[in-house]
Amino acid sequence: MEFCLAKTNNEVKMMKTSLSQFMLRTGIYSGSNSRAMVPNLFQGLGAKRVVLFSDRGLEEAGVVAKVAEIFALTGHGSGPELVGKYLDIAQDAESKCINDAVRYAREVGADALLAVGGGSVLDTVKGVKYALHKGLSDIKEAIPGGLLYEAFPKAGFIPIPHIAIPTTAGTGSEVSPIAVIFNEDIQMKTNIIHPFINADMAVLDPDLTVGLPPAITAFTGFDALTHAIEALASPTATALTDAQALHAIRLIEKNLPVAVSDGSNLAARMDLLHASLMGITAFSFALNAIPVHNLAHAYGALFRIPHGLANAVFLPVVMECVPNLYLPKVYELAAAVDVDTKDDSAQTALAKVVGKIRLLQQRVGLPADFTAYNISEEQLQLTIPAVMKDPAALSFPMPKELIAAIGQKVVPLKVK
Repeated sequence: MEFCLAKTNNEVKMMKTSLSQFMLRTGIYSGSNSRAMVPNLFQGLGAKRVVLFSDRGLEEAGVVAKVAEIFALTGHGSGPELVGKYLDIAQDAESKCINDAVRYAREVGADALLAVGGGSVLDTVKGVKYALHKGLSDIKEAIPGGLLYEAFPKAGFIPIPHIAIPTTAGTGSEVSPIAVIFNEDIQMKTNIIHPFINADMAVLDPDLTVGLPPAITAFTGFDALTHAIEALASPTATALTDAQALHAIRLIEKNLPVAVSDGSNLAARMDLLHASLMGITAFSFALNAIPVHNLAHAYGALFRIPHGLANAVFLPVVMECVPNLYLPKVYELAAAVDVDTKDDSAQTALAKVVGKIRLLQQRVGLPADFTAYNISEEQLQLTIPAVMKDPAALSFPMPKELIAAIGQKVVPLKVK
């Protein structure tokens, strides 16, 4: 295995603490056609006027209609009413979309939020929830520095009924206490971390994921895999987060190729939804050193690369370039991805794990670099300050030499 800048590992410093927290507070309902439970769940939460949030792609795919039609069965005052749909949500949970959605929710007198979609939709609705709770008209007011961290007990319960239905198995945003919001003004992905910003209930219905194209299935699956591996490698991981991370890795290694090749396989789709949820749970409560996400945030903001795809490209490269982060638990990781490391040194085991991840990357049809984005040498230079100022860099700052070395591996430049 080639280490691109091994000497920088001693220069990287991590924030450590002996205190840990683990709070998976979202109720989880799983299974085929589980979406049928949504009106009753809202009724149990005290909701009366629900707005459904999604995007135009899911509207065209018929997913929005499949969820909305359930409310027709609860009319005549017998249950919560669907009072509107907001479907103009764009990639990366743009702050403009959040502000427009907040205005819409107020206009229709909504008292409950239903998120149906992938990570962008789920994070947008978290932003809407926070803005409604705080009386904001512009979500950017909440995150002027790029990161808003509110912890319990100062961060109290948000009494807005909120249900999330993920249509991808990647972000796990339905249960995470983190909302990633794109600030268009400064071209930066910003973060709100709040223990009650996640949904009250998550409904995992594999039927709604069967139409997901193979490429999106693949890179959202790698998003979940990245969450789990970065959680496992975190200096602040615990037995609780390791349990979630390791089983998420096992499920993804086994089921992602199946779901990519046969999108109608409900068992594989269900396992991936559970893996996504477990991956982000581990990630959220072991949150510390996340260099893969740091790079993916920066490149995604600059070049609008889908987050899961960016993670998929960076994951094996970062594991090679920052080996010391992954060596302490490399044998557990190897076992989870079904790699035999008997009698191997830790370094050899890590090389085998990286090889297995690259093989998985190839099997599901994902690229190994960003050639398709035609990133120039001048644009590549912009990634260095972008990575260094991303909120993820606070816990694990990477020197510019390391960022540049990784960049050269993921953006092959043409020789003049």
